[in-house]
Amino acid sequence: MSYWIAKPKPDSLRSPNIDRRDFIISDTAHFKVFCLERYKSEHHMKGHEAFRLFKEYGVLDYLTSFYDVLHSFGDKYLVSDIDEFIAARRTV
Repeated sequence: MSYWIAKPKPDSLRSPNIDRRDFIISDTAHFKVFCLERYKSEHHMKGHEAFRLFKEYGVLDYLTSFYDVLHSFGDKYLVSDIDEFIAARRTV
């Protein structure tokens, strides 16, 4: 598994209490944030609205479970797939 590392702050802004490991984000987490942001933008939602929807219908777990397949698709496909996933969960 690879990781994405946030750019650290310049020394003048660094806090002595911050560990560099606090900035390490897994590929899966980065992917979930990407999907959330794209979904939010596509549906003209606020971040907290999209996040609530993702949590309510298990989208975050779905994205984690199928990361290996889903991460290779484009953002339009992902938003459409998430829409279908939510629609299927709403009818259950």
